[in-house]
Amino acid sequence: MNLQIREARTEGYTSICKLSREQLGYDFPPDETRTKLAALLNRSSDKIFVAVQGQHVVGYVHACNYDVLYAPHMKNIMGIAVAAEWQKHGIGRMLLSAVEHWAQESSAAGVRLVSGETRIGAHAFYQQCGYAKQKAQFNFRKFL
Repeated sequence: MNLQIREARTEGYTSICKLSREQLGYDFPPDETRTKLAALLNRSSDKIFVAVQGQHVVGYVHACNYDVLYAPHMKNIMGIAVAAEWQKHGIGRMLLSAVEHWAQESSAAGVRLVSGETRIGAHAFYQQCGYAKQKAQFNFRKFL
């Protein structure tokens, strides 16, 4: 397997958009994905790593700074996805490791993530990677 983990590039937006739709259920328009990706890649508070097989992006993880008044500085995984045909090959673990390495380099206390309650397989994967379940919570939104 000729797999490489590297930071994302704007031209990879179509693959990231497809992974977000197929693996995470987020059907966000490609042109808006490209715009957001370009903006996030220019922020030091965010990192987006991709798994590349040959010329194809087969996975990604987006992480950002997590700073609140009641906890030490951490990194927060905003999304992680691996193409179905590439799952169970260690790619998700490599993507998590890239974020963990960034966290260590920047003296973060750790890495956190939130996962939907129905994603049972993902929960087992995170626990196998050393992540511990902390609590269940509700997610509220109000679009304006």
